[in-house]
Parts: sequence; C-alpha cells; structure tokens
Amino acid sequence: MSTAGWSECNLRECSIEQSLFQYRPNLAANSIFITLFGISGVIHIAQGLWYKQRTFAILMLLGCICEMIGYGGRIIMYKDPWDFNGFIMQIVCITMAPVFMTAAIYVTLYRSILQLSPSSASFKPALYYQIFIPCDIISLVLQAVGGAMSSESDGSSKAGVNIGLAGLAFQVFTLLVFIVLAVQYGFRYWKDCKSGRVKSSGLDGRFKFFLICLSVSVVLIFIRCAYRIYELSDGYSGSALHDQGLFIALESVMITAATLLLNIGHPGLVFDPRRKPAISADERAYSYSSDERK
Repeated sequence: MSTAGWSECNLRECSIEQSLFQYRPNLAANSIFITLFGISGVIHIAQGLWYKQRTFAILMLLGCICEMIGYGGRIIMYKDPWDFNGFIMQIVCITMAPVFMTAAIYVTLYRSILQLSPSSASFKPALYYQIFIPCDIISLVLQAVGGAMSSESDGSSKAGVNIGLAGLAFQVFTLLVFIVLAVQYGFRYWKDCKSGRVKSSGLDGRFKFFLICLSVSVVLIFIRCAYRIYELSDGYSGSALHDQGLFIALESVMITAATLLLNIGHPGLVFDPRRKPAISADERAYSYSSDERK
C-alpha cells in the first residue's frame, strides 16, 4: 500500500498502514528514552564540571539533547503518524546524535594514548580525532541530505534513500577503521609493556574499567549504525523500517546503553587533574619532529 501524504491523513480518516512507518511509536518507550537521555545529560554536565572534562561533557550533552528532541518527534508521531514536523525531528536528531558521542570518544582515545604511551602509536595521536571527526561530519551531511530528500517525497525518493545509505555506510566504515586502529594501538602498547620499553604503571584498575566501558560503548554504537543500514536497505517500503521492536532494540537501547556506560566509566576517572598529572613522562619525552616512529 502506498504511503499517504503528510497533510492528507489522520488517525480518524486513514489506516495506520498508510503511514510511513506503518505503526504508532510506543508512547511509554519513547517517554522512557527521553527521561534516560535527560538524566544522562545532566549527569554528564555534573561530571564534566566535577572532573574538569568540559569538552567531553559538552559533546555528550549535545548528543543527549538531540536524542531527546528526536524521541520527542516520535511522541508527536504517536499522536499523529503523519505529522511532518515530528518526522523531521526524529529523522534529523536521532540520526545526528551519535556523531557528537563518537566525536567525544575519538578525543578521549587520543587523550588515553597520551596518558599511556604516545610512542606506541603508529602515527601522531591527534590524527585519531583530526581525521575521524571530519569523517563523521561527512556521513552526517549525507544522511541529512538523504533524509531531507526522502521527507519531501513522502519516502518515495530512491535517490534520497541511496544518499542516506551512503552516509550510513561511510559512518560504519569510519567506525570500523577506528576500532581496528584502536585495537592495533592496544596490541603495540601491550608489546611495548612486555618488552619493558614502556612502563605499564599507568594502566591501573580504574583505567582498565574506563577502557572497558569506552570499548563497549563503541561496539554498541557500531551495532546501531550497522542496523540503520539494514533498516534502509529496502528503502521506506522494507520490512525493517516498519518493525518498531527492532528499532527499539537496535537503535534506542544501543545508544541509551552507550550513553549511560560513558557516565559509569567516565573519562574523569582517569583524567581528573586532581588525581594525577594529565601528561605522562612518555608524552613529555616524545617528539614527532625529531624521531617519529614508523
């Protein structure tokens, strides 16, 4: 059945199967997610101020605000599945929210490398965010353009779907490369510690707990991004787009869990300037201009 236009239908005159998603977003579930993102955002701000991690706090707060707006759009679509403003709020904000979170993660990995051993990196540590953040912005732009084209055509624009899919695929590729490079660094750091070239004293129990939470968050976000490719693989007529349970499990739960994990394993646990010096001896002695490791 073809999708009815945004201004042509309401619940009194049309069947829910004529709406874009073919279901009414669950009111209770979306209210819960708004609440959880709101709580997490407030905690991130408090942690940012307490631990003096303002950049991380601002990026995570922006992600939480986008999620809250997006799920607010889903609540609007619960009341009216053909509400165009609700659709735009959801498709734009829920799509872009993880970009802020991954940006926070990229910067945090860079800081972790500086704390542990910059000399174990294969390249200048700053490249972890100088390359990956622009890549996320590119994927965001592609997804936004694809979403805009699809919304203007009531979901019938194949070009819009393809552009959106390209953005999602690029985001998944970027995350995959980031994960591979992070694992590679971990392996090189382990080898350097084992050989005695680098002291492993900085990797205490608190740092390990933080890295576990950070790693799990990255995996959860990766799963979410891979799901979004599957969701749009058949365009707006595919069964995945019309499966609310799948959306909640692989979009909502994944990002909510990742956000809360970054509260539990907050970077402040290891980067709080009151705990220990933020700059390692390895960093002070390391100079790429004189002896960059190949």
